[in-house]
Amino acid sequence: MFKDKVVWITGASSGIGEALALEFAKQGAKLILSARREEVLQSVKKNCLNIEQCTDVMVLPLDVTDEANIPGKVKQAHSFADRIDMLINNAGISQRSRFLDTELSTFRALFEVDVFGQIALTKSVVPIMIEQGSGYIAVTASVAGKIGVPFRTGYCAVKHAVMGFFDSLRAEVSQHNIKVTTITPGFIRTNISENALSGDGSAFGKVDTSIAGGMDVTECAKVIMRGFEKGKPEIAVGKGFEMHILWIKRLFPTLVFKMMAGQYQKMAVTNKIDE
Repeated sequence: MFKDKVVWITGASSGIGEALALEFAKQGAKLILSARREEVLQSVKKNCLNIEQCTDVMVLPLDVTDEANIPGKVKQAHSFADRIDMLINNAGISQRSRFLDTELSTFRALFEVDVFGQIALTKSVVPIMIEQGSGYIAVTASVAGKIGVPFRTGYCAVKHAVMGFFDSLRAEVSQHNIKVTTITPGFIRTNISENALSGDGSAFGKVDTSIAGGMDVTECAKVIMRGFEKGKPEIAVGKGFEMHILWIKRLFPTLVFKMMAGQYQKMAVTNKIDE
């Protein structure tokens, strides 16, 4: 399905982004890999090119918060094969801190990366897709974009914003033959918690117990790929109880609010925010 399609993945240096790059490589897609660390992207490119079906990979270093440079990066990406068939907005950071311990600058940093960075890049790519008559936009949101979780006030805020923005975008671009998919992962074994922001903006630097016991990232990418192939507007992916919370919240919201309050009390008493 994705053979010779031009697929641009941000946050492609590790985690879900890297795993998706390898899955698209197996299908013979032409890949554009973006993240801030070029040397790591080169390693991902090498691994993709080691896959027989993969023949064309472009490394395009990108900081999604550098808004002034985004139009130029989009121009470079478009020149790779004169089209952009799919954009996967996967760049992002998380948070691990109490609300009262979190500086306003940390909240702003989360919004710059996880919300405004995704919007800015998408805004520059959509006109290309309209011009070519088709396209596919995806974004990595989170179960935290549906549920308010303690010690994640900023992260939940940005992921709720991402869900709302891309759900609205879907309605606006459908007439142009452009699909929009929101990806809603639960706990996936990546380095997301290690790179998460503490209240003062420094790296959290630890692996959550829940992340360590989460779904394998390759398995996660395969589930997402199946969702892409079906053109699903929303792809929920994970294996733990957090996935059941999604439907419990719809049916019994008050119960979930009480559960989250109880979780906070437990974590506050033990002083553990990495569960």
